[in-house]
Amino acid sequence: MNEVLLLSGIVIMICILAHRLTFRLGVPSLLVFLVLGMFFGVDGALQISFSDYGLSEIVCSAALIFIMFYGGFGTNFKEARSIAVPATLLSTAGVVLTAGLVGAFVHYVLGVNWLESLLIGSVISSTDAASVFSILRSRKLNLKHHTASMLEMESGSNDPMSYMLTLLFISLLGGEGISVPLLLLKQILIGGLFGLVLGKIVVFVLNRCNFYIAQGNTIFLFATALLAYALPSALGGNGYLSAYLCGILMGNSYLPRKRDLVLMFDVLTGVAQMIIFFLLGLLVTPSELGAVFLPSLLIMVFLTFIARPVAVAAVLVPFGAPKEQIALVSWSGLRGAASIVFAIQAMLHGASHEFNLFNLVFCIVLLSISFQGSLLAPLAHKLNMIDEKADVRKTFNDYQEESDVTFAKISIGENHPWANLPLRDAPMPPELLVVLILRQNSSLIPNGSTVLLPGDLLVIAGQEFEDRDNMTLYEVSIDKTHKWKGKSLKELALPKGTLIVMIQNKAGTIIPDGNSVIQSEDTLVIAKF
Repeated sequence: MNEVLLLSGIVIMICILAHRLTFRLGVPSLLVFLVLGMFFGVDGALQISFSDYGLSEIVCSAALIFIMFYGGFGTNFKEARSIAVPATLLSTAGVVLTAGLVGAFVHYVLGVNWLESLLIGSVISSTDAASVFSILRSRKLNLKHHTASMLEMESGSNDPMSYMLTLLFISLLGGEGISVPLLLLKQILIGGLFGLVLGKIVVFVLNRCNFYIAQGNTIFLFATALLAYALPSALGGNGYLSAYLCGILMGNSYLPRKRDLVLMFDVLTGVAQMIIFFLLGLLVTPSELGAVFLPSLLIMVFLTFIARPVAVAAVLVPFGAPKEQIALVSWSGLRGAASIVFAIQAMLHGASHEFNLFNLVFCIVLLSISFQGSLLAPLAHKLNMIDEKADVRKTFNDYQEESDVTFAKISIGENHPWANLPLRDAPMPPELLVVLILRQNSSLIPNGSTVLLPGDLLVIAGQEFEDRDNMTLYEVSIDKTHKWKGKSLKELALPKGTLIVMIQNKAGTIIPDGNSVIQSEDTLVIAKF
């Protein structure tokens, strides 16, 4: 147990520290987890022998539930509304066409039987939301023609179709007598119905119930993601489709304390992605990849330069999409963890295969993330697809939360400069608005002629400051033992790019200068550039 925890902590720290390198290379940082898993694995430095496909499938499938749910929860449907139809077609018809084209290639070029070829095509037919999101946000790819929203919606919603096709061909390879239309219809109807109904119910509950427990809403949403997958799955429906639809409905509805939910799922899905990629890297045996490298390379090249572009063009050309957008969307089809997890599920079901399906798909994903991921940002610039007036963050629901209105209070004392003034005469920036005045035992909705009286408490609304990539604000509390106590600001050896911008104490709030002395019980607001 201790060894597992020690290894987990070391790996996560290494990957966080390595983020700067992956940022410069333009590849998803999760690739580092994949490589570290291989490094620590049976052929690596620590030679950890891990080959439990069953445990890996359980852990990774559970992690995918939250990734799928949050993929929907974080998608701003208002921004994506104009491209919802083509994005949906890409995640359904596009996936089917991609699977069929890859299946035909594997059959005719590699000589694999039709059912196994189509299973391979199905497993790798979806794109990876985590990798696409990571590159779009980290590289600030503000794309023209709502392309960022299209990629986010497609990559977040196309795993359910890939999963359905995978189940279909696993069943056919197993010799099960099934009705293909009935299987697909059952998966879609049950999964879709449960996702939407559960989402509606939970939104209703969260807006009307107080759980009287700290972070009750967050815990309730955690349970919702599990139920969204488990309930339809138990009835033969598509749990991943249900989780995604439940997420997108809830993420685009009003929810109290939504920021807390976003922050929790940011962390949860980040850890889930790390677990999946590291565990899959640990599971693979690198010395065995040589046997499937050539077929993996051939499939990846065909998928990248023929199958994906043909599928994207077939969907987007009827909508009049410009050729630059078609080219970029085609290149953005990164394969990821879901494909590897689906490959494990196929192996556990005993589907016959000429190649080791796990190794084959693992190699394809590794090549796709490394090659396509590193060239995605340069290609977007080369195709002149960058929109300087757009902001890719707006395509995610959490951007709305970051820029939301916040409230502050001002107490009007006898000597306050606003005391006994009409509100219109109080010197106040136009970006701030007094929305409420608490006066003795009453509440007033003010207007310009409302006179501010001593004893009034003003509630002021304004735009909340959000941490920028180049600046962060944080607080430091000074106690009796703090090393800064009793020193003036000019005596402090602050790191470069660090500035104390405000001091709060019992006397009030001051904007300090170099002669300001820090006292016990002060709260310092520090800006780090």
